[in-house]
Amino acid sequence: MLALLVTSLILVGCDSEVAAPDDLRFGQLGQVQVRVTSPVLGGAGRLEEALSWRSDGPWALAERLSYQEILGSETVRRPQLNPGDLTAEYNSLIQQLTETPGLRLFGDETPQGLEPVCLPERSRVEVLIRDRSRNQEARWVRCAEGTLFTMTPGSAGPDPGASRVITAAQLARFFTLGEGAISSYFGSIPFRSMDRGSDSGARLEAPVAFVSQGSSPPSDWLDFWERHSASSAPAPEVDWEREMVVVASAGRRTEAGDSLQVTRILPIDDGTRVEMVLRVPGNFCSPAGRIAWPYHIIVAPRTPQPVTFADPRVERVPCGGPPA
Repeated sequence: MLALLVTSLILVGCDSEVAAPDDLRFGQLGQVQVRVTSPVLGGAGRLEEALSWRSDGPWALAERLSYQEILGSETVRRPQLNPGDLTAEYNSLIQQLTETPGLRLFGDETPQGLEPVCLPERSRVEVLIRDRSRNQEARWVRCAEGTLFTMTPGSAGPDPGASRVITAAQLARFFTLGEGAISSYFGSIPFRSMDRGSDSGARLEAPVAFVSQGSSPPSDWLDFWERHSASSAPAPEVDWEREMVVVASAGRRTEAGDSLQVTRILPIDDGTRVEMVLRVPGNFCSPAGRIAWPYHIIVAPRTPQPVTFADPRVERVPCGGPPA
């Protein structure tokens, strides 16, 4: 499968004669980083994907979805298997990026000094290889269409060598996450967090969406906010003609450490579906007993009605780890 992928991505053309780094290949002891910043919903929001992979195997993919420059949700993925099993794959990637004709980044075809300004509808792609033994790094920035999971070399620019940078990002994602992986925020409209915590004063047993019929806030929203915040301070500003507020709630919880996060807002055929994740301490943790009402309040562009909620996906986190 990997051979087929590499073959399909190899570009037609000749390489200039550039010697590979001496002794160890550049980055063979070190780290590969890929960062993709993509516009969402015509630029109203943004998806940031940052993949970091060390030569001894461990990798992590951090994804952040924002709306109007304010973070809405973030997730982090790590290997499901022993990270040490990925050292051979890491070395294979480094070999291809330093030696394979049509793929290698070190040469006149892919200068490192470019800092292109990508068009608003295109993504900014950065590939960085850090070499620990030399205490050096090599970095390339190019533009493409799509996210880390959907971009293709054919959409790369502004120079012909840009397709190699996009291919490098694709290969790093393929080696770590696999062929069928998708973004945690695939298909979601952007949204921003208004408030998030472990104990809402509103004590909601179920999630709810607040949608206005005009420019004024819904009356039940003002009542909710007063109970939630337990104060007479005015509710945060919302453009009710264009936006809505979604309150994710998992009801009453009886253990400390539970947290709730909206992950996706998906326009569907008959309305909108909101997905969320409930993170709880792992099986072998001993959390303290505590009554709590975890919540996540977000603001999003108004979507087709009605707004429905999927059951929270339960995710167990390691003992002592901070809720994400």
